[in-house]
Amino acid sequence: MHTRKRLIGVIGSSVGTPEQLTHARAVGRLIAERGAVLLCGGMTGVMTAAAQGAREAGGLTIGILPGANAAESPPNEFIDIPLFTGLREARNYLIACASEGLIAIGGGYGTLSEIALGLRLGKPVVLLNSWQFTMAGEIITIPTVDTPEEAVETLWQLLG
Repeated sequence: MHTRKRLIGVIGSSVGTPEQLTHARAVGRLIAERGAVLLCGGMTGVMTAAAQGAREAGGLTIGILPGANAAESPPNEFIDIPLFTGLREARNYLIACASEGLIAIGGGYGTLSEIALGLRLGKPVVLLNSWQFTMAGEIITIPTVDTPEEAVETLWQLLG
């Protein structure tokens, strides 16, 4: 019997701090070691580091790219399957929809939109050195962790 692989989204900064890039590479590796497929935005920063970690561990990587072709949005060298959407920022919805769960590492407004879309779609989201949320003075409870190992373990617990 063939078991379908989990599709895990890693979202984050297109630049990233050295710590975020180190975390992203480790998260990618841990996702691949669990036999899951890594899905990301396919470009630079956290996306490159996560895809590199997954690829180094023998995993499969998918990049959901904003341009209509490689000339408009060249995928990073660690993306096995580039999906060119031509959707620009609207591709964030595809990333949130296609992923079973999301790990956010750092990030700007694009990452913020992916976090919000994932939550709106009922997907588990784990934050690693990423956005923090309050609403009317109350902290919104989205799992926040300090290490790549905690991020992946927490996501798997949430996925059940």
